[in-house]
Amino acid sequence: MLERAPLAHTSRVLATVVATAGSTYRKPGARMLLMADGSYLGLLSGGCLESDLQIHAREVLDGGAARAVEYDTRGPDDTLFGVGAGCEGTMRVLLEPAGPGSAAEAALQTVGRLTQAGETASLVMVHDSSQIRLGTYPDEPLPPHERERAYVQRLAPPPHLLICGAAPDAQPVAGAARALGWRVSVIDHRPAYADAARFAGAEVRVASPKSLRSEVDLARCHAAVVMSHHLPSDEIYLRELALAGVPAYVGLLGPKARRSRLAKELGPLTETLGPRIRGPVGLDIGAVTPEGIALAIIAQIHAWLAGRAYSEAVLT
Repeated sequence: MLERAPLAHTSRVLATVVATAGSTYRKPGARMLLMADGSYLGLLSGGCLESDLQIHAREVLDGGAARAVEYDTRGPDDTLFGVGAGCEGTMRVLLEPAGPGSAAEAALQTVGRLTQAGETASLVMVHDSSQIRLGTYPDEPLPPHERERAYVQRLAPPPHLLICGAAPDAQPVAGAARALGWRVSVIDHRPAYADAARFAGAEVRVASPKSLRSEVDLARCHAAVVMSHHLPSDEIYLRELALAGVPAYVGLLGPKARRSRLAKELGPLTETLGPRIRGPVGLDIGAVTPEGIALAIIAQIHAWLAGRAYSEAVLT
């Protein structure tokens, strides 16, 4: 979140949900960034609490010390805070300075480096203590105190999407995945397509499809989408993914006739891919534009990662 903040906004406050009860828009661990000029990134409610949070954020910026605030939206009138949210729940929010050099920025950067490297990490948000400074800490031993409340958030590495093929319609797929905070790797044998400038924030490699298993750590990828628009390359990509046995989700772009032709070329390896493959890839949302197709693909992968039901078609 901090890396997405405009460079001009160095005076900012990080707001983190640290406790909830009942029905609330967001749950513990959700964050937003409030800037001194009144703008913000992210939401902790449907817009009903943000104006009040901005008032508290200004006080945090002026005083330089973190604080926790509570919202009780139970009841039809929300008489305690008068925000009229009607969410029937309570929420406790930790607000802390998050400008350059702040403890919050350092903690998030430390944990971010670990998760981007594929490691699991934790953040500790101390939101009530008589002796420890309120704020966000990387997972490290804190001295015990009688009066101390903290929320510990376990953070898994972000999903890692591999895109096999860097044709123009791969760009919105990579962009949608990056917008969700996913790691993205793109590989293509064509230098004109495999250009890092076309895939902001993604790892881009120029390599032969035959070297896929040596070029990419497939065991660290959560999903792969084969979409080179070059039939021989797609066959090799599928062959390499079949032999690797990972990742557990493999999407294939293209119509059923193309899918069937590739299945015949792969022969027995088709069974090796088994239920891992989805082709044509993506949810059936009637998409026809590259952006719509990207939405369908990312939505299906998102549903699969979350263990939700989704449309699929195996390679036959």
